[in-house]
Amino acid sequence: MTGRSRRHPTRWVAGGVLVVLVVVGVVLATRTPQEATAVASPLLGRTAPELNGTDLSTGSTVSLAALRGHYVVINFFASWCIPCQEEAPDLARFHYEQTHATDGADMVSVVFHDTSATARAFLRKNGDLWPAVSDPGGSIAEHYGVTAPPTTFVVAPSGRVAAVLVGPATQKNLDSFLKAARAQQAPVSSG
Repeated sequence: MTGRSRRHPTRWVAGGVLVVLVVVGVVLATRTPQEATAVASPLLGRTAPELNGTDLSTGSTVSLAALRGHYVVINFFASWCIPCQEEAPDLARFHYEQTHATDGADMVSVVFHDTSATARAFLRKNGDLWPAVSDPGGSIAEHYGVTAPPTTFVVAPSGRVAAVLVGPATQKNLDSFLKAARAQQAPVSSG
């Protein structure tokens, strides 16, 4: 077999691999982003586990009990988590919307298996807009049943868990789950 005839199949294989890589790249670039999905959790409808800590940015005490009477969105995140990085702009928009709404929801983030220093840098990069607490030893995550970030909880003013979302939350699905939680809590009129 000559050198010329050996190169010809190699070109076809290399060309085929290149075409496959281009097709995969186009599919990945144009796919819709993954959104968080609601999951069944033993916490649904039950009182949310206590959450206490120190805000990584301000040093203030953060307590879920102090937020009772408000809707609270609790987001477990890590700086190394790609879906957490993807959801950060949506969380910022949701937070902005809620701070400008009558009876808007409060937000608290919990660091999941990450160092305080890298979590703090992540928060600064993304605006550092709401309290975030570290979870050394993972006890908060354990009480909430969180096994991976991002995981988000919607807690009603009564302190009961109204929704649990796994995956990157979007402003749209947070608005939707908050609206559904509000509808469940609304008093029924006997018209």
